[in-house]
Amino acid sequence: MKESTIQEAANRLINSLESGIPCTPVRELIGDSDIATAYEIQRLVNQHRIAHGAVVVGSKIGLTSFAVQKQLGVDQPDFGLIFADTRVENGGSLPIEAVIQPKAEAEVAFVLKNSLDGEITEETVADAVDYAVAAIEIVGSRVLNWDIRITDTVADNASASHFVLGDRPVKLSEVALHELGMKLYKNGQLVSEGNGSACLGSPLKALQWLAETMKSFGNPLRQGDIILSGALGPMVAAEKGDVFEADIDVLGKVTFGFN
Repeated sequence: MKESTIQEAANRLINSLESGIPCTPVRELIGDSDIATAYEIQRLVNQHRIAHGAVVVGSKIGLTSFAVQKQLGVDQPDFGLIFADTRVENGGSLPIEAVIQPKAEAEVAFVLKNSLDGEITEETVADAVDYAVAAIEIVGSRVLNWDIRITDTVADNASASHFVLGDRPVKLSEVALHELGMKLYKNGQLVSEGNGSACLGSPLKALQWLAETMKSFGNPLRQGDIILSGALGPMVAAEKGDVFEADIDVLGKVTFGFN
């Protein structure tokens, strides 16, 4: 793939990010199967954000639902970076204009107490986790009408936008992650539900996949990283004025609103 084409695709997403206006799919430029090139585009877009003051605080995992993977014709999740200025306080609010084509999903977030730059096993990954909390991820697509394939969402930082973390940190010894039940409410109405097994079989398996993948990219997960491990149920479209509340077994509730 020509460098000029890769940069053109990155510029398309950067312009959308800065203008708030969705763009046409980047697969028009790079095709719908070259995932390596899509990650290079993601790197360029995130590099631009960092150069303009954004601070990376962790990562998010996407495509953890086997049904969604099948829909997009892939057999693996994807990942993106999350930034300090995209965190919304629990119980807080976010201008609807801050998110392009917003949707919300409930998931488990991890905070790491150790880096994962050595051997990656289920045990070392579990040992690296300080605690888990309930989270709502506010996803947004810079691609017009959410018309995405795998290369579009990878290039677009895995459709990351904002996130909210709950206030009840729980040690992994206190919870069976694959059994967690989740309910997501919008304006008091139940709009999505699921459980931990919907996230690659368990949120911890998703974290292990990310640790292995990030290490292979030469950018291993680090102490203090926040990891959004992937949706426990279907994501839900959002509009101005909507208030979301996620209730996850053991981890408790987390909420925010669009103003």
